[in-house]
Amino acid sequence: MNETARGFFAEGTFAVPPLPEQERMVEAVLFASREPLTGREIAERLPQGCDVAEALAGLRRRYDGRGVTLARVGDAWAFRTAADLGFLMSREVVETRRLSRAAIETLAIVAYHQPVTRAEIEEIRGVSVSGGTLDLLIELGWVKLGRRKLAPGRPMTFVVTQAFLDHFGLETDRDLPGIAELRAAGLLDNRPHPEAAAPDAEAEPAEDLLD
Repeated sequence: MNETARGFFAEGTFAVPPLPEQERMVEAVLFASREPLTGREIAERLPQGCDVAEALAGLRRRYDGRGVTLARVGDAWAFRTAADLGFLMSREVVETRRLSRAAIETLAIVAYHQPVTRAEIEEIRGVSVSGGTLDLLIELGWVKLGRRKLAPGRPMTFVVTQAFLDHFGLETDRDLPGIAELRAAGLLDNRPHPEAAAPDAEAEPAEDLLD
């Protein structure tokens, strides 16, 4: 700790650190955290009276255009590799098995229609959804249980998580790509789902959730 910072924590001293020092503190806290932190979580670790919002804004400006940037993830903040330099990390990425079409469609429905019930997911997809599909997405940390819907039976709803936003580089769910962008990327087409032709077909088996 430098002399300036040490002075603020000296016995009997309660002065609020100047903004540049607050930025250094926020920077240290975020670098040390394995998970994104909300403004409230950051404030709990800083001296009382610090302006976390202003410190975050200044820190974000300072890292703008650098190899590492300060990114907002939902209501939280974290340091991330600049988007245009992601290719440099390709050797460090662990390749995982791709989600099945059923899992991708279910995840997309939750993301675009949240909070959504299982019955609503099945209505949109046109086929039944196995419990294994939703269990897998919950296990991945991309989907979680939301509030019960004010409808007969009070069914449980599903919503995407902060981890989902973080994984896809989104600040909020409002940053999800539009229909035209999904079609351009080849992630959406107008072909009927192969299971839709068999309205009495059983839900997809759990072992087929990952290709």
